[in-house]
Amino acid sequence: MIKSMTAFAKASHTKDCITADVTIRSYNSRHLDFSIHLPEACQPFEEEVKKLIGKSHDRGRIEVRLNFTDESKEPDLFEVDEAKALSYYSALNRVKDTLNLTSDISLDNILAARNIIIPAQRQIDTDLLGEVVCTVVETAAKELDLMRRQEGENLFQDLTDRMDYIEGRMETLGQEAEKIPGVYKNRLMERITKLTSDADGIDPVRLAQEVAVLSDKSDVSEEIVRLGSHISLFR
Repeated sequence: MIKSMTAFAKASHTKDCITADVTIRSYNSRHLDFSIHLPEACQPFEEEVKKLIGKSHDRGRIEVRLNFTDESKEPDLFEVDEAKALSYYSALNRVKDTLNLTSDISLDNILAARNIIIPAQRQIDTDLLGEVVCTVVETAAKELDLMRRQEGENLFQDLTDRMDYIEGRMETLGQEAEKIPGVYKNRLMERITKLTSDADGIDPVRLAQEVAVLSDKSDVSEEIVRLGSHISLFR
């Protein structure tokens, strides 16, 4: 089975609250090489991604790009950097004392500092995420293999048609090659006739020798035989 080296596939898979989307491209390469781009949460699954793709692909440079979304309904959580808030409050008090200000320090003043309150990092179900990632990668890898096979079949048919055409022309070439000595003899006679006014004075033996030399140089029978051998080896 001939497979094309270049192909493209994409897939999407959703389970529960997690959806993963992946695109896979393959390029020319003698060996199996990977270029995998995964979100940080999916980094632990990189080796599994390689194994899944390697089941149906043994050559080519494989480029993988994957993203996922988590639509879980957990309430948004936030964290307070208490140390930063206290430090900022103390700094505001020092400014107040230095400038002899009488106004109170409000909550708005404190929240004006960046990153006092920040979103808490949501915990992702890694087992579910791993299952979704593996499923979507396996699906895309199969689609990629199918595309490479289909394109390979098209290439195979095209090459076969070309070989059929060449073989069909070889018989004509063989027939035309048999006429070459006579053609060169006539051309040689025409040239001699132009150069001399008395063609009867030409040595027929010398003429035959010249024709033989030209015929030998123009003999393509060896090339035709070699061409047939190359086609057989190609098939």
